[in-house]
Amino acid sequence: MNKDLTKGPITKTMMLFVLPMIAGNLLQQCYNITDTLIVGQFLGPDALAAVGTAYTLMTFLTSVLLGLSMGAGALFSIYYGKGDDVRLKSAILHAFGLIFILSLGFNIAAYLSIDKMLSFLNVPIEVYALMREYLWIIFAGISATFLYNFFACLLRAIGNSVAALIFLCFSACVNIGLDLLFVLIFHWGVGGAAAATVLAQFSAGIGITLYTFVNYTELHPSRKDFYWNKRILQEIFNLSILTCVQQSVMNFGILMVQGLVNRFGPVIMAAFAAAVKIDSFAYMPVQDFGNAFSTFAAQNYGAGKFDRIQQGIKKSIQLTLLFCTGVSMAVIFFAKPLLLLFVHPQETAILAVGVQYLRVVGIFYGGIGCLFLLYGLYRALRRPGMSVILTVISLGTRVILAYFLAPLTGVVGIWAAIPIGWLLADTIGITYYIKHRQLLLKPAESDT
Repeated sequence: MNKDLTKGPITKTMMLFVLPMIAGNLLQQCYNITDTLIVGQFLGPDALAAVGTAYTLMTFLTSVLLGLSMGAGALFSIYYGKGDDVRLKSAILHAFGLIFILSLGFNIAAYLSIDKMLSFLNVPIEVYALMREYLWIIFAGISATFLYNFFACLLRAIGNSVAALIFLCFSACVNIGLDLLFVLIFHWGVGGAAAATVLAQFSAGIGITLYTFVNYTELHPSRKDFYWNKRILQEIFNLSILTCVQQSVMNFGILMVQGLVNRFGPVIMAAFAAAVKIDSFAYMPVQDFGNAFSTFAAQNYGAGKFDRIQQGIKKSIQLTLLFCTGVSMAVIFFAKPLLLLFVHPQETAILAVGVQYLRVVGIFYGGIGCLFLLYGLYRALRRPGMSVILTVISLGTRVILAYFLAPLTGVVGIWAAIPIGWLLADTIGITYYIKHRQLLLKPAESDT
């Protein structure tokens, strides 16, 4: 089931590796998509606005844990590519302990600051109580998110992208079934939707943990592995923390935009909530492709196959742009039917704003696709700081332009700021790689 990405035809190897990741993350989106769909259809626009805005907040919060796990996964891939089992096991042990402790503190902090977060987001009074109820329950799933993301990143680092898909498929079914039960039969409202999501998250997190423990005994640390390795911890810290910062900055910028959108009232909030769900599905595959490419590049970096990395970059850009072109056309032409999955036909104001968003942003999906590739590349080449810089450029541009244009053009200025940020970051990231390619594609001093 494990794939060695340092061998075989590049396109075929990457596609076989990434397809389960794409399917898995699309299923993961079902956690909140299902909540949004059922809530929007059966509980009304205020509940839709509450759950949709909560999704943006939770994406920001869990991006911290995801970033830590992705950074550690890049180091796992490098050691796996080198065939260094001793360092691999030590890195797994150190990373798990570090991220586990941080996740506990993070969960406590989330509960203590729930009202401050709602105030920061400018949540309208009509939505406040519903969103607070939803978040109070959904925060219980943060530890499950840690378990799933850590072991999913570990398994992907050693070439197994199928296991995560299996557990997500199961948990997505659990989520849908419990959503229908709790909301439509028990009438628990947004709290029922949140409870369904949390239980589904735990089914995935606990399941993949047990699977890894049982099936990968070669990764189990022995007594001699329980020691303080300052060098490995430093490598984990450098990759994980900077990747965490990159993910957090990216989602904090989205959160800032959400706060601005909330000022326009429940109708705009509901339209934005529905449109963002479609966005998530539209470019999720290229986000996964960027993560898969990161594993590909990291394994080949560890193996010293730098020419293969350059070939992989060219093929990845071609595949990404081809896919994004098709998705952009589909979203632009079918914007309204897609929104009708979440919004009643009589909510004409919500539909009009949602269609406007999708047609402004959707045409530029190729920009975010290339940006995901750049994030993955720099993470794999042990330059996570560059990913942070690109994220700051992309999101900083988006936030500044959105706050500047909104008073002049209304919400259309907020929508236009999004692709402008993507394209500016792409330009800088590609230029940096071309100018510093020889320095980037050589072993780090610690590997020599």
